[in-house]
Amino acid sequence: MRRGEIAGMTWDDVDLKKRTVTLPETKTGEVRIVSLSSEAIRILSSIPRRIDGRVFGYTDPHSITWAFIHACKKAGIFGLTFHDLRHEATSRLFELGLSAEKVKKITGHKTYQMLARYTYLKAEDIAEEIGKLKKERSGKTAEAQTKSSRH
Repeated sequence: MRRGEIAGMTWDDVDLKKRTVTLPETKTGEVRIVSLSSEAIRILSSIPRRIDGRVFGYTDPHSITWAFIHACKKAGIFGLTFHDLRHEATSRLFELGLSAEKVKKITGHKTYQMLARYTYLKAEDIAEEIGKLKKERSGKTAEAQTKSSRH
């Protein structure tokens, strides 16, 4: 999610049973429903409810940026931005095998061209996936040949 989407989250937007958060205001101007991971559900379930209905105490997206910068400095991490996490997550979703359509829906990108700008796939990972697919396909071909020779 984008900083502004996180800062604007209220408990009315969160549905822990459905494992979703509905974002009424997004950068693209459209309502978006985001799937929540098991880890996100665990974290959200542990957060005490605020009187103002907000999920987090941040109302300004820049506050998230400053908190992230402070956390990075404390951890000895330099050169990483909060927005870099969005790029990283997008790439990891592809590595998990999700289709471009599903990743586009999760990230809220309007076009495949914008989605492509957020994706950093490593050549060695693609080569490994091709190898697995070839192996899988040759295994299915061998299995089909065995079945047909039995009949």
